[in-house]
Amino acid sequence: MFCRTFARFFTIGRQCVRNEVMIEFSANQISQLLGGSVEGDGNRTVHNVAGIETAKEGDLCFLGEAKYLPLLRTTQASVVLLSRGLDYDGATAATLIRVDNARGAMAMLLREVAKVLNPARHGVEQGAYVSEGVTVPDDAYIGAGAYIGKGVQLGKGVQIYPQTYVGDGVKIGDNTVLYAGVKVYYGCLIGSQCILHSGVVIGSDGFGFEPDADGVLQKVPQIGRVVIEDDVEIGANTTVDRAMMGETHIGRNTKIDNLCQIAHNVQIGEGTVLCAQVGIAGSTRVGSHCMLTGQVGVAGHIEIADGVVVGAQSGVSHSLPKAGQYMGSPAMDAARWRRAQAVYRRLPELYKKIQ
Repeated sequence: MFCRTFARFFTIGRQCVRNEVMIEFSANQISQLLGGSVEGDGNRTVHNVAGIETAKEGDLCFLGEAKYLPLLRTTQASVVLLSRGLDYDGATAATLIRVDNARGAMAMLLREVAKVLNPARHGVEQGAYVSEGVTVPDDAYIGAGAYIGKGVQLGKGVQIYPQTYVGDGVKIGDNTVLYAGVKVYYGCLIGSQCILHSGVVIGSDGFGFEPDADGVLQKVPQIGRVVIEDDVEIGANTTVDRAMMGETHIGRNTKIDNLCQIAHNVQIGEGTVLCAQVGIAGSTRVGSHCMLTGQVGVAGHIEIADGVVVGAQSGVSHSLPKAGQYMGSPAMDAARWRRAQAVYRRLPELYKKIQ
């Protein structure tokens, strides 16, 4: 419904302006699309988006938190999306559009703009290799230099960008996007509406070695697979290792940032978020609706309950059986960790008193 409304109301002109695509629309059009109400000049137009601190004439911004309200007095933005729950009746040069959730409204708008800037492609480009017997749907796209192995199954609307490798027996669901340089090893399953960014590697061998009688490390074959459910997004240069046996599993709607490492046989639930540089060791289970923030390290063979939030640079060395917020290394209840940090900062003075 939103897509049809977008197409009906927006006048979109593609023209090269400093190597960028310009899209111009008015405050009234935006308000109609988002179910908002305009305060100010509804005919004012925008052709770009920006942060409210750096915006200039012609820019569209959003403001969803009370602490940023003073910026409305000084912003040069033409139009600002403002959450209805925020009380502001001061002066501003911008046209305001009141919406229920400014950040959510901006995200919805940007999704539709992105479809215009980077529309779905179709066909098999010259230089792509598709193994005999593989069916490429009419609305799918395979870029130059891509390799599609034997027995691969491609869903409708799949977008496989140049220099991507899809190994034998891989299955990819409808409307999934593999950007340039993605590598998917043999036998892995990727669901529908997934996005894998450049440099992602799915199904590389898990890190498994066993010393022999002479102490020489011998490789333990990794013969399992990776299963990724629907609506998963994986950031650039993240790796997901195949299982030694069975499967490494990533649940529906989980979002993984750049430069993360998911080891063999890890199980991740639905709607979980992994921020940049998270590393999860083998055979660990992470629940649903968890959040592991930047540079969190998780030991192997432990369990993290649903609804756990772990703060940045924490080390999770043991299971976390209850939902809640955790910090530190080893990770502990966040409130307790903050109290401990307050004492830690005073250690030099306390040591002097003891001396």
